Amino acid sequence: MRTALRTAIATALVAGVAITPALTAGTAFAADGPAAVNPAAPAAPAVPSAPAAIAPAEQAANQAETPVETPAGTSTATPAKGATAQAGAATAPVRTVQLAGGLSAKVYAKGDQHPYFTATVIRGGVTLGELKAGAGYGGEHTRIFVGYAVTLTSEGKVTAVAVDAANGTLLRTVQLAGGLSAKVYAKGDQHPYYTATVVKDGRTLGELKAGAGYGGEDTQVFAGYAVTLTFEGQVTAKATAGGTPQGTLVRTQTLVDGTVAKIYKVGDGHHRAELFQQGKRVGTLDADHWSVAANNNGAFLILNSDGTTYNWVGNYLPGAKPGQYKLANGVRLELVKKDGRYGIQEIRLGVGTGVSYLKGDRQVYGFTGGGLVVLERDGGLAAYIPGAAKQSAPLPYTRDDACTIYTEVGIGAGTKAALTMSPNGPTATLRDIGSDKQVYTKLDRNHPSLPKSAGIIARIDNPFSATPTLYTKVEGGTAKGGTHAFPKMPKGCTLNPVKGTSTPVTGTTGTTGSNDSKGLTVNTGGQTSVVPRGGVAAGAELGTEGDSTALLATGAGAASLAAAGLGFVVLRRRNAASRA
Repeated sequence: MRTALRTAIATALVAGVAITPALTAGTAFAADGPAAVNPAAPAAPAVPSAPAAIAPAEQAANQAETPVETPAGTSTATPAKGATAQAGAATAPVRTVQLAGGLSAKVYAKGDQHPYFTATVIRGGVTLGELKAGAGYGGEHTRIFVGYAVTLTSEGKVTAVAVDAANGTLLRTVQLAGGLSAKVYAKGDQHPYYTATVVKDGRTLGELKAGAGYGGEDTQVFAGYAVTLTFEGQVTAKATAGGTPQGTLVRTQTLVDGTVAKIYKVGDGHHRAELFQQGKRVGTLDADHWSVAANNNGAFLILNSDGTTYNWVGNYLPGAKPGQYKLANGVRLELVKKDGRYGIQEIRLGVGTGVSYLKGDRQVYGFTGGGLVVLERDGGLAAYIPGAAKQSAPLPYTRDDACTIYTEVGIGAGTKAALTMSPNGPTATLRDIGSDKQVYTKLDRNHPSLPKSAGIIARIDNPFSATPTLYTKVEGGTAKGGTHAFPKMPKGCTLNPVKGTSTPVTGTTGTTGSNDSKGLTVNTGGQTSVVPRGGVAAGAELGTEGDSTALLATGAGAASLAAAGLGFVVLRRRNAASRA
């Protein structure tokens, strides 16, 4: 009898049935068997801490009452009647869910102190695989089965979504370390796999692939973090081994305002600068495939994605108004404002190349004609011309600028003449055709001809008229020279009065518009004068420095700086006066 009872108890435990003492109070097992029970005695109450034992037949009936989910949603019903309250002891499913595509999932609650759920995915009576979510397994788990992405959440809910084999089905967005995030997609049909698009600050850095045809996992380094995508679609990120998120220190550079910049290489096309003053970090620049800039009260630093930098003080026009401007090298720009946001475009041959609007607090622009511009959130403009001796802030593009026209002609002996006609008269610059270097003194109204010692003849005839010409003779003897007409100014443009005369000026009225038969009008925009800031006047040729001769990557970039991204702290301008 004792053996039979033990067998019954063991059978109940294996079946997951809780055992309730059925003996009256005070009874116990004797050495050779159970004590006798008085049939006349009243039945003892069940122990309240445990449910009554359930016979196998009744248990089967209860399981049959388990709610079934439809593909349209998941069931929120409580576990089946008679199911154990201890998750770790459950062997029967909490519920069975019918999913799309003929799939079903049996959901189990497991664990004791750290409960979690598992889901066994089945189709046509064949088990396809298992999902796990909850304590120790993350917030959710997704796998692809026969063209469907099946997801189990930490709450035990199961859903199935048909996979877009071509474009992929977005499963989730995962927030990772170092400000990274990853969008995980399920792709493929007969050969399912996962992709993860890694993003930082709104920019896509790259893509990972894992699963059928791509191996068990894929790991790549982004912004100093090794990001891994597994064949089950899980994504993690860890700081690269043997380094830090800053990357590998390339050099330490002291800027013209005394700030110390530590330049790190994070990866190909990705460098970072940590900025320090008196040993305290005051800002960070992160050039990840774009150039970025910092502004410290008129002291600028551009960090390129290849690690090169440009650093200068001045050349700054704060709070510029919409309009057209020109750089020190003659590049023509237009500053626009739309919906409270500033943008900039280059003007070539009178036509805009397309406006690029500011993203963030500060952005670097590079132009084909040479020159770099930093655009600030308030419309402020700063400019730097790499390798040029003359530097200046962007200056308003005026009526005289609009009336200036330029052409080039060959004059022989490997020399060309750059002819410019403006309201202030003609200018001719003689250059070597091969190197484009200026080889003779510039000719204008004040110096209309070369001296005899030049070895060639070059002079401007009728320099004060509206139709001047350039005469040149580069060969000796009886060879004939050549005459070249200066280009004509646009319709409506006239010569400015010459000092000491009363020549009238026409066609200068208006502040907006374009060339027409009534005279030239132009949007001059901007300011006609610049108030120096911090003791540094715009246009001052001082404190410039560059360790690069070309900007390899320009475009949108956000500087992560102290003081809410508006620039790092104000420095003492102890070097400004000496450089002015």
